Amino acid sequence: MSDFLLEILVQELPYKFIPDAQKQLKDAFGKLFEQYGIGCKKLDVQATPRRLALMAFDIDDKQKDILKELRGPILNIALDDKGNYTPAALGFAKKNNVPYENLYQKDNYIWAKIEIKGKSTKEILSESIENIIFKMQGPHFMRWGSHDEKFSRPIENILALYNTDILPLKVLDKTSVNTTLGHRFSPNKHVTVTSTKTYIDDLRKAHVIVDVQERKNIIIKSASGCAREINTEIDFENLEDLLDEVTYITEYPVPVLCEFDKRYLEIPDIVTTTVMSKHQRYFPLWCKDGKLSNHFITMANFVGCDKESIDNIKAGNQRVVSARLEDGIFFYREDTKTPLENKIEELRGMTFQKGLGTLYDKTERIVELSDKICTQLKVDKQDVLRAALLCKADLSTKLVFEFTELQGFIGEQYALKSNEKQNVALAIKEHYFPLSAYSETPGAIEGQIVSIADKIDTICALFISTQGKMKKKRPTGSNDPLGARRAAIGILRIVINNNLNLNIKSLVDESLKTISDKFNIALENETNQDVYDFILNRLCVMYEKEFSQNIIKAALAQNPLENLAEFPKKAEFLADKLHDENFKKLAESAKRVLKIVKEDSKNAVNETLFVLGEEKALYCAIVNNCSEFKDLKQYCGCLENLVEPINNFFDKVLVMDKDEKIKNNRIALLNLLKEKFSKVCDFQYL
Repeated sequence: MSDFLLEILVQELPYKFIPDAQKQLKDAFGKLFEQYGIGCKKLDVQATPRRLALMAFDIDDKQKDILKELRGPILNIALDDKGNYTPAALGFAKKNNVPYENLYQKDNYIWAKIEIKGKSTKEILSESIENIIFKMQGPHFMRWGSHDEKFSRPIENILALYNTDILPLKVLDKTSVNTTLGHRFSPNKHVTVTSTKTYIDDLRKAHVIVDVQERKNIIIKSASGCAREINTEIDFENLEDLLDEVTYITEYPVPVLCEFDKRYLEIPDIVTTTVMSKHQRYFPLWCKDGKLSNHFITMANFVGCDKESIDNIKAGNQRVVSARLEDGIFFYREDTKTPLENKIEELRGMTFQKGLGTLYDKTERIVELSDKICTQLKVDKQDVLRAALLCKADLSTKLVFEFTELQGFIGEQYALKSNEKQNVALAIKEHYFPLSAYSETPGAIEGQIVSIADKIDTICALFISTQGKMKKKRPTGSNDPLGARRAAIGILRIVINNNLNLNIKSLVDESLKTISDKFNIALENETNQDVYDFILNRLCVMYEKEFSQNIIKAALAQNPLENLAEFPKKAEFLADKLHDENFKKLAESAKRVLKIVKEDSKNAVNETLFVLGEEKALYCAIVNNCSEFKDLKQYCGCLENLVEPINNFFDKVLVMDKDEKIKNNRIALLNLLKEKFSKVCDFQYL
């Protein structure tokens, strides 16, 4: 058993690529060992901004030898009349390097046994590594020098060890070695690695913490200790992304405590913390009373701990953050000279989308649609409509112009400063939620309503603007103008998570009509259906991991946009019912009906045209069992009582009777059945 180490030393990698690169390398080598039947006890990939390191422990030194049976030609071709081998058999033996004396007969064929010698693991690795490296995928890959191959950043060194020996290989113009570089500021810049097992310790002596989790723990422990010295704390729970980023951009993290002028605390905390965490990668510090401190911590990727160097790092970061916060406090003071409501008029000069008016026009539509949603939900309108009116006002402020990611958050702060109700201010912030496909949704009904109205308007505006020849500009896998897919998922999650009894279909119709009338745009016939389908496709994507495609399609029988909150309940009910024998029989009976009834019939059932008792018995069973729909479980129980009458009907009754009236009446009877079945699901998918 042996160990193997591969380190790819590069120029600084984009931090978002690093965890994905770790996974790609681990998967690639795992598949390589599996493909060649090489055992491996442990496979580990660690990374820093400058290196990707794969370590394989206790791997087999070679493939196992394989004894393989090969089938040759059939006997009547392999043997002549005298039982001697024909050229076909001899050619088979020669092709496989088997003496013809070793051929044998089995199952009316000629066979040969060959032994395939396993390759050495060293040979397999040498042949495969370059290919694995350049099969890696990621954003913004580049070529460098005269090479055609692409990688995230230029490769500077390849370290490859098999046990204590250099594994000979070449990646582009880099020949493998047993040396690498330590931290840029380490006195031990050049490191000789003796083995896979010592690699992490060898690099640690050169001020490189290779292990990702170890680096993260160092950051948490050292930064927390630094914060405690001034009686503050770090909210790591809400800074996971920042913690990951700092972990992946440092090789040797050292905390440096910095501060800014207290007057900047006048700015809303969300602005200050965004400047620090999002823009500058600093850790904000909070006082024990929950207030933001004017101190922060930056993690320096630095080796020297002398006071002069630390003071220089501190001074540089303080200058940067002060400049950003100076802009922030200026904009904040300018914006708050007038109440938030006064900023609505400025939206008239801000284009929403070419040909579809301004953000002021969009605000008016959001108010109108919010009004209709309130009516559907029977919710008091006053605060909802106030929030809808103010929801886009902060887009005209200087602070949001500077920090666009804070739209909504600034609106909430300015609304509170303008003495708006707290629930109105909260709705202004939450109407943008969810900020990503699966992040937090609005918690209060005001924010939920305004959010749904805003997102429906956005989707409908997009589909109107991309009618006809412009359809190709609608959302695709790589193109999503206005974030329409996220908006659709947001609508679905808000409605379903909060069990809102909303008819999204009618709201889409209202929105499309309002936009087309306002801007005198002829609405194409299929546009409404295109919007329904777009939202329903997102619904399918949302639940594809929870339910099979057949269950999802079956649950979409009646347009779920008319009552979205029921869709997951129906899908879950169907998934459970698939194991029920009575339901299986009902599904089979329903499919028999659906095979005959392809199109809906407008004819009503005429009892006087019944010829056979089975027709009348089926009709009576439908009337007696399916007149009332309380819930799916109760209704399915009623439908299951129809299985026997349905089977009797098909056994005794010829639907396509020669008499046109009798035939049409029987089709109408089956259509009645189809209508009853559709209240449960589309049985053809089960």
